[in-house]
Amino acid sequence: MDENVLGIIAGILTSVSMIPQLIKVIKSKNAEDLSWVMLMVLISGLSLWVWYGCIQKELPIIVSNAFAVLVNIALLICCVMYKKKS
Repeated sequence: MDENVLGIIAGILTSVSMIPQLIKVIKSKNAEDLSWVMLMVLISGLSLWVWYGCIQKELPIIVSNAFAVLVNIALLICCVMYKKKS
């Protein structure tokens, strides 16, 4: 298998991995079981991958991780909006 195809498939799978969670949170309007700390760490790591992709001029790394950053930011926003006040 071509290494570029492998990278693109890996990027797509990791980028869309949180979409089911985002859909579930939006439908249920419940984010009690989500960790905002985990989301912040994940967003930070994905952002660093975007930066790395820019340095290396690797479009698949940039696009897939930028998309994942956006999905996880949306999930973080839902986490803030739907967490019940204690």
